[in-house]
Parts: sequence; C-alpha cells; structure tokens
Amino acid sequence: MGVVEELVRARDAYDRRDWLSAYEGLSEVEADTLTAADFFRLATVAFLLGHRNDCVQAMQRAHRLHLDAGEPVAAARCGLWLGMVLELAGEPAVAGGWVSRSERLLDQVTDDVVERGYLLIDRMYGHVFSGAMDQAMPLATEAEGYGRRFGDADLTALAVSSVGRMLMHTGRVPEGLARLDESMTGIAAGEVGPLVAGTVYCSMIEGCQEVADFDRAAEWTTMLTRWCEEQPGLVPFTGQCAVHRGQIMRVRGAYDAALEELERALVRYDLAGSSPAVGLVWAERGEVLRIRGDLPGAESAFEHAVAHGHEPQPSLALLWLDQGRVSAATAVVERLLSEVGDPVARARLLPAATEIRLAAGALDEAAASADELAGLAAEFQCTGLQAAADHALGSALGARGDLAGAVPHLRRAARLWTRLEAPLETARTRTVLGQAFRGLGDEASGIAELTAARRTFAEIGALPAEREVAAMLAPTAPAGLTAREVEVLRLVAAGRSNPEIATELVLSEKTVARHLSNIFAKLDVRSRTAAAAFAYEHHLV
Repeated sequence: MGVVEELVRARDAYDRRDWLSAYEGLSEVEADTLTAADFFRLATVAFLLGHRNDCVQAMQRAHRLHLDAGEPVAAARCGLWLGMVLELAGEPAVAGGWVSRSERLLDQVTDDVVERGYLLIDRMYGHVFSGAMDQAMPLATEAEGYGRRFGDADLTALAVSSVGRMLMHTGRVPEGLARLDESMTGIAAGEVGPLVAGTVYCSMIEGCQEVADFDRAAEWTTMLTRWCEEQPGLVPFTGQCAVHRGQIMRVRGAYDAALEELERALVRYDLAGSSPAVGLVWAERGEVLRIRGDLPGAESAFEHAVAHGHEPQPSLALLWLDQGRVSAATAVVERLLSEVGDPVARARLLPAATEIRLAAGALDEAAASADELAGLAAEFQCTGLQAAADHALGSALGARGDLAGAVPHLRRAARLWTRLEAPLETARTRTVLGQAFRGLGDEASGIAELTAARRTFAEIGALPAEREVAAMLAPTAPAGLTAREVEVLRLVAAGRSNPEIATELVLSEKTVARHLSNIFAKLDVRSRTAAAAFAYEHHLV
C-alpha cells in the first residue's frame, strides 16, 4: 500500500472515530509525509488512547509546521489545545507557557478570530480557580459569543457549560442546570469533538452531584458510559465515568458494585498517567467503607485522598463522629462553615453539619443549619437536596422535643428518598421517624418504621446503622447484659467467630473474648451454642 493510500485510510478512520485504526495508520506513515493537520489528528487520537507523550510531541510538530508556513492563528490554536491537555494532566505551569505563547501569536493578528474565544476560556479558568467568579463570568459569556458567531461547536459547548457551573455556584442553580443541559445539545448531535465532549460531560455530572440532582446525574452518567463505549480504546474520561457510576451505585446502596467501579477508576487513571481526580476516587471509597462499618479502611482511604490533594470533607468528619470523636468532628464542620461562602459548597456541607451538631448537643446550631439547608433546597429545586433538608429539619425539631412538627418533614423526606431509589437515606429517615412516632405514644407505628429501616440497612450492608436500630428495637436486655454485650451475643448467634466479631464491631479480639466471658457468666452457660439459644429465646435476634 502506498503512502497516499495509507494516509487516506488513516484520515478516514479518524473521521469515523475509529481511534485505534487512525492512531496505527498515522503512526506508521513516515513523519515527513504528514501535514500539520495530520499531526493534529495524531495528537488527538494519541490523547484519546492515553499516549500523552505522543500526543504532546505530535501537537508540537503541528504547531511548528504552522509557524513555518506563516500561519500564526493555526499555530496558536495548537498551543491552546496543548494548554488544555497539559492542564488536564495536572501540569499547569507548562500549560500556561503554551497559552502565553499562543496569546503572543494572536497579538500579531489584526482580524478577530475564534481562537481569541479559546484564550478567553483559559483566562476564565484562572479566575475560577482563584475564586473570582465575578471576573470569570463575563469572560465565559464573551467566549460563548465567539463560539456562536464563528459557528464553533467546541467553544460554544465549553463556554455554555462554564456559564452553567458558575451560575450554580452563585446560587442560581435552576438557571445553571438549564445551561448545562443546553451545553449538551451539540454533543448529542455529534457536533462537538471528543476532547471537549468528554470535558463537558464530566462537568455536567459533577454539577449535578454537587446539588444532589441524582436523577439528572444518573441520566447523564448513562449517556457518558454509552459515549465511552462507542469509542473502543478510549482512555481519558473513562476514569471519571467509572467514578460517576460508583457515586450513583453508592446512592442506590449497591456498595460492592460501587467499590468495583471505584477500583476500575483507579486503573483507568493509572493508564491515563494519573489525574488530580484520584483523590476524589479515594474519598468516595472511604465513604462507602464508612457506611459499611469498615472504619479503619475508611480512614486509610481518606488518608490517600488527602495525599492526592483532595480534602474528603464532610465525610471525614462523619468518620470521626462514628469513632466517637465528637469534638474533632464538631471543630472541623464549624471551621468549614466559617470558611465556605459558596452556596453549592454550603449545601453539600450542611447535612453533615446538622448531624454532627445534634450529636454534640448543639441543638440551636443544628436547627440553624437545617433552616439554612431548607432555604437553599427551596432555591435550588433539586429533589435530593429537598429530601436532605426535610431530614435535617425533622431531626432538629425532634431533638428539641417538637415531635409533631418533625413528622411531616420526615415523611416527605422518606417519600423523596424512596423516589430517588436511595435506600440508605430512606432507612436513615425512617429511623428518625420511628423514634418520633414512639415519642408521640404510637408504639406500633414506631416499631414498624424501625423494623423496615433495620431490614433495609441489613440488606444493603450498612452494618453500624443496622446494629443501632436493632438496639432501639430490643427490649430491656435480660440477665443484666450491657448494650455492647447484646451486640456481641447477636453476632455469636449469627455464627460469627471472635475475629469476625472484632472486625464488625471495631474491637480487639481480646476485648471480644472478655465480653464473651462476661456473657457466659451472666447467662450461666458454657458454650457459644447455649448462648445463641438464649439470644433466640429472648428475641435478641
């Protein structure tokens, strides 16, 4: 096959988004026969297949060929593209160098060109990362104008997506979500290139996650998964896709599947040459392990998140609460509440802050955080946030003794969580509702809610929560058993060994043995079988 025919086939593969064939064809042709456009194609497919060095080298060749041909605008576009790739790779200094070079090239051009719009996007990101949204928003809006004026689908999608995220972070969440939906129209129509499409997909889903818009997040995650699967060999964005799937699975109580997806994300990020988002993967893993009661595993995962530059809050504060470190958990949420002004970030923090304040006995402060969350939920109009707000309001009212006032909020929260297919949150709300019913004298309804909650916790593997509700349902412990001894006895009756009991209850084996010795003495039995029989006879399991 001649060189010309090889190039034609490689270019055709590129147009068909057959990245593997395009990469193979363009790589095998003698470099001297490739045009600047061919090097641009090669850089693109190398990036998509995870060959970062090849990507950078090919784009540098395209940049040089355009310069040699006296094409400063095309050369600037290559430099801006390089800046975006290197920024995604976590190399901001090198990325900034290429952007500055592109800016100097555009200074030589008198005509208004679309590349100036991409330069605005880069400047916008600089302001976003420094927290100056008021300076970033006009740049994104101006970049959107460039995209529409020049009919550049990539620039338009990037700019509209950026406007949407910034609107959200200034409190205009419904308007921001609408712009994010709009940014996806060009992608759905196949008009947007893969680098920008993947970036916008992930930005869209991250925005939905931030405001607990789980329905929208699940819908776009499904589309992102399909988009990735339609491009064999794709490496970038597949890590983010796995993270988003893991997040949805966590919300739906599928913890084993969530951990598998998060592990897959780590593998994909490793193939792509790591990523700043690795810390998020570890934070998500830590949250799943915390829910399941593996507190040492959760602590280790959160340490990995911090090591990768990600602060796993408020999940880490909730872990400290689970460990009985109430003062530490309280201190960190109070610090974060004093630091965070962004309404979206506060909405993510307030549910945990309310829970921790209640645990610390700070009832007035808990009521204040619940009220603030309710106000944000009303503004944001996202079902998940409304459910969280109702749960927080109901919990705060119940803790202050207004059980009748708590019940409507808790009922609505349980209904919304059920609609969102969020079993853990549904069961957590039904637990508080059951306690409220009991406090109002409706023992039968209270037991029904608590029993349903316990069953859900057991089914999804949220063992600490299941044990807590089981203790609420247990009658006064017979034979003078303590609450901890009842927990140990239940696990003995379930056939657990001492090491297994130690792991589930986060105790040492020596402590478990001591508890078991005390149980045998109090029950006047000599075997685990006899102790298990006592547990069944007295309805402790």
